[in-house]
Amino acid sequence: MKKIIYGALIFSGIFFNSCSDNDLDPTLSVNKDVTAITNLGDLKGLLAGAYDRMTSANYYGRNMLIFGDVRSDNAYANGNSGRFLTSASMDMTNSNADADAAFLQMYAVIANCNIIINSTIEGDAVAIDHIKGQALALRALVHYDLLRLFGQQHIGVGGGDLNSLGIAYVKQFLDVKDMKPKRSSVGEVKTFIYEDLTKALSMMNSSLDGDKKAIRTVTVNAIKARVALYFGDWAIAKAASQEVLDNSGARVLLASEYADSFKGTLQANSIFELVFSADDNRSNDSLFQIYNDTAYGDIVVLEDLVQQFSPLDVRANLITVADKSRLRNTGKFIKSDINVVLFRFEEMLLINAEASFKLDPTDVSALTNLNLVAVNRGALPYVTVSVANILLERRKELCFEGFRFDDIARYKMDMPVVDEIKQTYDDLGAAGITYGSYRYAFPIPLREMNANSNTVQNKGY
Repeated sequence: MKKIIYGALIFSGIFFNSCSDNDLDPTLSVNKDVTAITNLGDLKGLLAGAYDRMTSANYYGRNMLIFGDVRSDNAYANGNSGRFLTSASMDMTNSNADADAAFLQMYAVIANCNIIINSTIEGDAVAIDHIKGQALALRALVHYDLLRLFGQQHIGVGGGDLNSLGIAYVKQFLDVKDMKPKRSSVGEVKTFIYEDLTKALSMMNSSLDGDKKAIRTVTVNAIKARVALYFGDWAIAKAASQEVLDNSGARVLLASEYADSFKGTLQANSIFELVFSADDNRSNDSLFQIYNDTAYGDIVVLEDLVQQFSPLDVRANLITVADKSRLRNTGKFIKSDINVVLFRFEEMLLINAEASFKLDPTDVSALTNLNLVAVNRGALPYVTVSVANILLERRKELCFEGFRFDDIARYKMDMPVVDEIKQTYDDLGAAGITYGSYRYAFPIPLREMNANSNTVQNKGY
C-alpha cells in the first residue's frame, strides 16, 4: 500500500488511499477511504486523531510554543543542536524545517476536522452535532494559529491590515473543485474563524461535554476570547472571556499551588489541555528537552525576563540557573508526559482585564482581574491599569507558553533587544527588528509553493 503525500494546502493534510482495515485508526496512521466513515465511532476516532496530531513536536508538542518566546525578549536559542536558530534570529528561509513541519502538521489537523464536519452519517443527531461542533472549534483554532505565523497582518510600514494576505482557510477535505486553494485576506480569515466558532456553539450540547482533555462549550468561548484579543475586538473579547470566567468551573490558582500545577494534569485552573504521553512528546524532541539542560537544551531564558519578577513572586522560582550558568525554564513542561494546557483561567482573567480597560479605562474590573493574577502569585498588586502593566503581567504569567511575540506584535511594537549578543538579530544589531518588517511573518514553505501554483509567497522571501 502506498501513501501519497502532497502539499499541505492542496489536500489540507495527507491523502489517504482506501484499504480494507476494519476500523479507522484514531491517529489516521491507517489509510482508509473517507467514504468508509459511517458512524459516530468513526467521527470520535477522527477527533481523537486531530487531538493527537496537535501533540506533535511540530505543533503544540514544541514548535508553536517555542516560536512565541524565542523570537521575543523572553528566550534565545543557544545553538546546542542548531534548533530554532533561524526563528530566534527572525531570519527564516522558505526551506526552514521548523516552519515547514508546523505548516504541514497544522493543515493535517484541519484535514481531520474537515472530514468530520462534512461527513454524512446516521445515528444520534445530537451526539453527531456535538462532535462536529468540536471539530469546527478546532478548525478555527488551527487556522488562527496558522494566521499568527504566516499571515501578513504585521507586514509593511506601520503593519498590515485586514486587507493584507492571510492564509488559505480550508473547509473541505479533497475538494475536487478547489484542490489548490488561494490565500484569503486577513479579514476573511477572521470572519471564517468567528463563523466556525459561532456554528460550533450552536451545534454543541453542554450536557455532552467531557473533561478538560477535549473541546467543551466553554472552550469555544475561550478560543473566541483569544482570537478577539489578537484582533482588538474588545467587546467580543470581554464577553467571551466573561463566559469562561463565569461558567468554566475553573479558578485562579493560589501562589502555593502554582508550581505544583505544572507537575500534574486537570488542575483547577485548566480549561483545555492536550494529553501527552512519553510517546507523544518524544525524547529529544520534547518541550522538556528543548528547555532543559539535558540533551538538546537549545532554548535558554534571557536575564531580562528574570528581572521582571519581584522577590516574592513564585513564578520566578520556575527559572533556575543550570549548565554554564544559563537560565532555564525548569518549572513548566518539566517532563515529557505532562499535558500541555492550551487555555487556562489566568489567561482569561488577563484577556478580560485588557478588554475591559480598552472599552472603558475607568472600569474597576480591569484592575480587579489584573490583580487577581498578580496577588495570587505573591507579587505586589498594581495601583493602576495600563497597557504596559497588562503586557507585563501577561509576560510574567504566560512566559514559555507561546504568547510573548504576538503580544508585542499586536501592539505594533518593535521586537525588543535586551541582550545584543544572545538575541541573534545578527544582521541588524542593537536596532533590533522594526515593526512592519517582513520578518514578523514566516515564509510559506518551499514545499507548499512548489505544490500549489495558486499560493503567493510572503513579502521578503
